[in-house]
This record gives sequence, C-alpha cells and structure tokens, in this order.
Amino acid sequence: MATIVGTDLEMRKEWACAMIIDIFQDTVCPWCRIGKKHLLDAIRAWEGDTIQVRYRTFFLDPSIPKEGLPFREAMAALKGPQAVDQLLRHVTEAGKASGVTFHFDKVRYRPNTYASHTLLKLAPEGKAAELVEAVFQAYFEEGRDIGNLDVLVDIGAQCGLDAEAVREAIESDRMKDEIAADLALARELQITGVPFFVIDNKLALSGAHPVENFLRAFRRVAEEASS
Repeated sequence: MATIVGTDLEMRKEWACAMIIDIFQDTVCPWCRIGKKHLLDAIRAWEGDTIQVRYRTFFLDPSIPKEGLPFREAMAALKGPQAVDQLLRHVTEAGKASGVTFHFDKVRYRPNTYASHTLLKLAPEGKAAELVEAVFQAYFEEGRDIGNLDVLVDIGAQCGLDAEAVREAIESDRMKDEIAADLALARELQITGVPFFVIDNKLALSGAHPVENFLRAFRRVAEEASS
C-alpha cells in the first residue's frame, strides 16, 4: 500500500522518489470534494511507490465579491432557476455513493474563495489533506461562510494552526505569490474546470473520476517511468 505524501503521512525526504499528483480545485466545488475522496481512496489501494499530493488553487468564479453572494441566487444565475434543485440532488446522491456528505440546505452563501485558498497554502507538512477536508466540511456540511475571516481562523485553529498567524496571513495576502503561480500554471495547462488532476506531469484527468480510473492512471504512469 502506498504512502500518501501530502497528507498525514507526508515526509519531505520522500518527495524525490514520489509520484506527484497535483489537484486543481476550488473550495466551493462539490465535485472537487468527491474527486479528492476518490483519489485518496485510490492512493490507499495503490501498491506501488509513494505518492505525493499537492493542492493547487483554482477559482470557479473570481468575479464573486469579497462579501460573497446568496447561495441560491448565485446558483440560479449560474445554472438557471429550474435546474438548481436537480443539480444539488444529483451531487448529494453522488457524494453519498462516494462516502461524502453534503447538506446544501444549510449553505447560505456563495463566497469568494480567495481567502480560503490562502488558508490552504498555510498548511504545514502533514496537514494539507486535513485542512482541505476541514474547509469542505465547514462549507458543505455545516453551512459556514468560508469567505469569512473569523470562520477561516477557527478552521485553521481546529487543525492545529496558530490562529493569529492565520489571521495575519489572510489579512496581509501573504500567500499571493503561491496562489498566482497556481493560477498561471492552470492557464498554461488550459484548465477550464475542476477538479483537474495532473499525475507526475505525464497524465491529466479532468473531473471526479472513479477510483478505478485513478488506479489505471497510476499504473500507466508507473509503467512509463520504468520503461
């Protein structure tokens, strides 16, 4: 079984020999949460070399104001008023089948996600996956406004980060260069939607693929590396 680098078992000394997977995602993207779950399930089932996971920033809608928008209103404008309930039911059922919970009845805001990505960039070694999942849980299960500074500080503190350091980093936009680098890479790769997975810079998968597809991709990349 592979070590999951970039999550709780992350060890920097192993990076040089790891298969590297970059996940481009947004923190309000339910399919990103499902896709991440499938990826991590695949990694746990993988019997090859160590895998390192890196979480990359992507904005589904960078035009959303800093204070956010009402969730239902924003979704209706994006997908059409008649389609919202059907879409939310569909993703809720897909999440349930994958072992992921969504409570869209609790979600009140469609936040600007810049600050939440800043929080994710602050993750220390071994905390990245935990912090990503904590943000997803806060938004999709608890209906918390992850565009709110106090909410993000609280999430960070619950994951073991220093609350004042998180506050200062978000207020000062300290991770802007790292975020900008992710966005530039996404443009270079012509990514227009997420989740988007880049496996060892050799193979790309777009969408919340099932576990079997990830395992096939791992095998293909590993075979190419050994040939």
